[in-house]
Amino acid sequence: MVSCSRGTVSNARDGCRAIATLKRMDSDLTPQQVSELLQRGEIQLIDVREPYEHDAGRIAGDRLVVLTELAAQAETIDRDRPIVFYCRSGSRSAMATEAFRGAGYDAHNMEGGLLDWAAAGLPLEPDGGHVA
Repeated sequence: MVSCSRGTVSNARDGCRAIATLKRMDSDLTPQQVSELLQRGEIQLIDVREPYEHDAGRIAGDRLVVLTELAAQAETIDRDRPIVFYCRSGSRSAMATEAFRGAGYDAHNMEGGLLDWAAAGLPLEPDGGHVA
């Protein structure tokens, strides 16, 4: 394993380059960008919606941390890996992104939230899931 500037990756050439590229991106990422980064295992994906919204439809591989509990859960979030927050439309996750960037995290918002994710035809979990 080779250590990069913000974490440890197993593939130094590709992994370090991918993380460096993410750090240079704007804080907002498109659903397509998030999908690609998630598939490559390069991000932590955090849903800041309410449990009933998460149960109705979510992105596979995410973690639910309700916005009102985020500050209390901050220590459980890896500082050395980029974070992408999402919600229904991108508003709540934008607040989370701003707060975490201010605290020194490499934090990003998924623009348009789960509404744009679903509109792009990207998969929701569970089967038949929907945006609540």
